[in-house]
Amino acid sequence: MNIQRPYLSTADLSVGYRRASLENRLFEDLNVALRGGEMICFMGPNGAGKSSLLRTLAGLQQPLAGKVNLHAGSPTENISHQIAVVLTDRINAANLTVEDILNFGRYPYLGWSIHLNHEDKRIIQRSVEQVQVGPLLKKRLYELSDGQLQMVMIARALAQDTPTILLDEPTAHLDLNNRLEIMNLLRQLSRSMGKAILLATHELDLALQTADLIWLTGNKRNIISGLPEDLVLNGIFDEIFRFKGFDLQTGKVVHDAFRNKAIDLRGEGPAYLWTKNALERNGYTVVRDESAEISITLVQELPKSKWLIKKNNSVTEADSLEKLMNSL
Repeated sequence: MNIQRPYLSTADLSVGYRRASLENRLFEDLNVALRGGEMICFMGPNGAGKSSLLRTLAGLQQPLAGKVNLHAGSPTENISHQIAVVLTDRINAANLTVEDILNFGRYPYLGWSIHLNHEDKRIIQRSVEQVQVGPLLKKRLYELSDGQLQMVMIARALAQDTPTILLDEPTAHLDLNNRLEIMNLLRQLSRSMGKAILLATHELDLALQTADLIWLTGNKRNIISGLPEDLVLNGIFDEIFRFKGFDLQTGKVVHDAFRNKAIDLRGEGPAYLWTKNALERNGYTVVRDESAEISITLVQELPKSKWLIKKNNSVTEADSLEKLMNSL
């Protein structure tokens, strides 16, 4: 992991809303940093203020106190040259083409002539290739799926060519394949281009496997930052989210062993893990104990597997988990 200097940092930053004489502080005295080559997943319960913090970092919302410092450019440089933002707001101009949207990414650099020069076109073409949206260029936005639109908005942010990219729920409402594609793309971009990428997300499983760091909204209007694995092992995730029926240590839903029966399961590999999952989901306790009333041995015969079930001193065979469950 090639972590570079900070592109953005905060100094005693307080975030929230002020209406008349009333002030609602969501975060207080934050001192955090975004560095090049690093992808950070920002997580926390609904309503914790993740979107508000992103908007404040992007300069779209005024802080209640403290400062956001940009280090990647000169003090007088336009913030749009340093930070690109992908929000969840719907685009009203649905008749625009994908090509139009990508061109908008270069607007912060255009003069009064609003003319794309050779360098602008080169950067746009690079973003098209990086996100692989070439086949969509002539399509209008209303013709795109949610997943395609998200990829296009990421390509627009890349066309803006900033060192920092902020994204709010970029995988919301997408299927698993699109969610995984977007998370892997963002991770690859942080590595290959040295960008600082911060994304607010609820994708716990993907965040744990792709993020360099995770920011968690704390219970004291603060942010707890750490490696994903550290936050799992030290119990911070459980403390913040208070998972119900989910064991983060194993990454599995906790099943009720309502059958009150133990099964001695023997085997290895993916088929063993899925067999264990099927048994526990169906109310059995899986053990390694030869004295158990029922024993199951997984026999690996690729590309298929089969199971030998020993029950009441007789042995039967099953060639699918469905048949195995029915035999029990």
